[in-house]
Amino acid sequence: MTSVSSTTEPAPPGSHIGRAAPFFAGIWLFFLLEPLTEAWDHRDELRGMLGILTTLVFALVYLALWLGARDGREMRGRPGLSRALVYLGALMILGVAMVALIGPIGAACSPFIAVGAIMVLPLRQAAPVVGALVVADLVLFHVTDAGSPAGLLFGLLAASVAVLGVRTVVSRNYELLRAQEENARLAVDHERSRFARDLHDILGHSLTVITVKAELAGRLLQDDSPAATDRARAEVADLERLSRDALADVRRAVTGYRDVTLPGELSRARMVLEAAGIDAVLPGSVDDVPTDARELFAWTVREGVTNVVRHSGARTCEVRLSATGAEVRDDGAGDGPAADGPGSGLLGLRERAAAIGATVETRRLSPGFSLQVVLA
Repeated sequence: MTSVSSTTEPAPPGSHIGRAAPFFAGIWLFFLLEPLTEAWDHRDELRGMLGILTTLVFALVYLALWLGARDGREMRGRPGLSRALVYLGALMILGVAMVALIGPIGAACSPFIAVGAIMVLPLRQAAPVVGALVVADLVLFHVTDAGSPAGLLFGLLAASVAVLGVRTVVSRNYELLRAQEENARLAVDHERSRFARDLHDILGHSLTVITVKAELAGRLLQDDSPAATDRARAEVADLERLSRDALADVRRAVTGYRDVTLPGELSRARMVLEAAGIDAVLPGSVDDVPTDARELFAWTVREGVTNVVRHSGARTCEVRLSATGAEVRDDGAGDGPAADGPGSGLLGLRERAAAIGATVETRRLSPGFSLQVVLA
């Protein structure tokens, strides 16, 4: 009887187990054969025929209850309360009818009622139902002097405990699945927000500068003087450079942040410093930075801000960018990381700088610490 509990765990739709589950649930109705046989022995009497019919209807209602619980996956494997009460009410009425028609042997239905109650009701409501069934069986066997109900009660309690354990596992699995789905949704939302923020940081200022320079170039082209023409050519050249840089940054962002970008690192620096309670003084533009130095300067900002947060105890961090260099400085205790220590991020920064002929300089300020990359 205890194996009835194994059928309460909902299987994924379309799985072989899910399709075969009604068959496995029906197997345990084998234990209703004894009351059915008793009714069959009295088939020449009205109570015998009614006992057969009642037992068969009981089995069908039990299967319907189980199928309803299996289909109620969205409610932790339990159908709605109204449906549950209809199922249980029908089972109880049919169980009483079985006892009335075929005697104490009809009480074999009580473990099925207990299992059904635990399947579809909250524990605080299912426990009184199980307790009432135990009392009812004890009273029935005592009044009718039908022998010891120990076997029946053991089956009832064992099935109830087993189904309770399985239901707890199912409930926790549902909660885990919901938590995983919520975490996945939050991760997607966070990534969307981060992408939108970085894309805004990458394009916002660049497009503004491009618009202003395009308007300026348009006005200069209306002037036929050589100076205006030369200035217009310079502005158009800047427009080309800025648009190419913005396009490269956007491509890096779209391809999954595989490469660091200077606008993206400035955005990240602002968030990291604010989270650490450090005032951030950041440049509003990266237009002056040469295209071939942007990745190096981005690594400089990342390494410098990371060191400020980890080592400095500073209240303010400033990032300075120019056409010839990038600097990250703070007003902390001046205790920067060991520049040449093994595994130091500064060692990797020096290697990147050397690749394009730049140098990395670190110095203690009064107060504070400075990390600077200077182009040759």
